[in-house]
Amino acid sequence: MTTSTLTTPAIASTMDRRPPALGGFSPAVLLIEMRRILRNRRTLIFTMVMPAVFFLLFGLPQRGELLPNGRQVLAWIMVSLAVYGAMVATTSAGAAVATERALGWSRQLRLTPLRPAAYVATKVATAMILGLVAVVVEFAVGAAAGVRLPAYVWLLAGLATWLGSLVFSALGLLIGYLGPAENVMQFMGPVLALLAMFGGLFMPLEMLPHALQRIAEFTPVWGVGQLARAPLTGDPVSVGVFANVLGWAAVFALGAAWLFRRDTQRV
Repeated sequence: MTTSTLTTPAIASTMDRRPPALGGFSPAVLLIEMRRILRNRRTLIFTMVMPAVFFLLFGLPQRGELLPNGRQVLAWIMVSLAVYGAMVATTSAGAAVATERALGWSRQLRLTPLRPAAYVATKVATAMILGLVAVVVEFAVGAAAGVRLPAYVWLLAGLATWLGSLVFSALGLLIGYLGPAENVMQFMGPVLALLAMFGGLFMPLEMLPHALQRIAEFTPVWGVGQLARAPLTGDPVSVGVFANVLGWAAVFALGAAWLFRRDTQRV
């Protein structure tokens, strides 16, 4: 009788437990993630400082040059480097799961009410917030340096740049579950720079040989760059651009999902 009395409250408490709302996804957890990433000086340098420095180095000498539609070449460089900054920011935030896996933190989270989907959603949201900050910083530097555009161009170009960086948040998760934790972004940094170069972010593709121009159209950077610069240049967005963006987003997302399921099945 004593045993029944002692265990009944515990049983009732267990039965009253309910799964947390949204699987455990909450603004508090998201804020913790953002604070952790923003304390990483290397991340801030490569996502906020370097694209702005590149803009000042390569953009300011082009001040006064105009695109065929009469808009500033300086604006073209600003948007391209905003894409690069958002790309590095979202990739690095997603790839942070590699460190958590190495430290055993992701395994500890499986013992909590936090659902796997909520964990991934938190990582993606963190990456997208960091990508938005990178875009805002680059646009602010561009405006201070003399870029003048209609309000709708600022808005559409910034929105396309930010939403396009979702491709690279999926890439970051893929790399985070695929590669080792040690220096993952030191490896990915040069890879992203090469993708940006051959994807047309550091220079117009017309400056590359014809064969490389054709290859560039199949890189994950090309579609996002074309989409982000379309409000500025006025060029029509082809079906190939959307196919490039959606195709690479699907490849990275499906790859990350498969690796995530494989990782969570481990004992």
